[in-house]
Amino acid sequence: MGKARRIVQVSAAIVGLIGLLVLWAVIARRVAAMANTSREHFDVIVVLGSPADEDGNPTPEQLARVTEGVREYDRGVAPRILFTGGAARNHFVEADVMARVAASQGIPPSAIFVETKAKDTIQNACYSARLMGNHGWRSAEVVSSAYHLPRASMIFSRTPLQWRMHAASAWEAGSEGTPGFEILKTIRYLVYANWAERCNPED
Repeated sequence: MGKARRIVQVSAAIVGLIGLLVLWAVIARRVAAMANTSREHFDVIVVLGSPADEDGNPTPEQLARVTEGVREYDRGVAPRILFTGGAARNHFVEADVMARVAASQGIPPSAIFVETKAKDTIQNACYSARLMGNHGWRSAEVVSSAYHLPRASMIFSRTPLQWRMHAASAWEAGSEGTPGFEILKTIRYLVYANWAERCNPED
């Protein structure tokens, strides 16, 4: 009986801890700021990466992000677009695939910039801020899928940039875009990644 009781107590403690972590992530996402500035125009539009398919073609999510970035460029939100993302899930560089799509949608080559090394959102923010600093750009509208923006805002809040988040149009979410999966990523960020993957954009 004593062993069974201990197993129940340990199981209850684990379930309780998981519940607290989920609650922490949900609250953190709900209170995450979507901007740290009131400005309407920016130096650059930063489009966060998403993997291409196994043939190197843009997925619906990736296409939605690029198309929204192009739409914002056409609206005059910024005079240039920066696509960020390396070969994170396959051998196709996300930024290069997105840049090709943007070019096919009419964005001139002089307005397209790519950051091709980032493997996750922390690196998206860090390497983009670093590239922007090299060009003297200090403000960005950050475009990504709506489910991704709360965690992205937590990460960009650690950069020296002025920024606001902007959601791409809705698309049919797969496993990477489900709320549950993003909650797990948020928990990982809050518990581990925000200190283990520190990045200084000025390095």
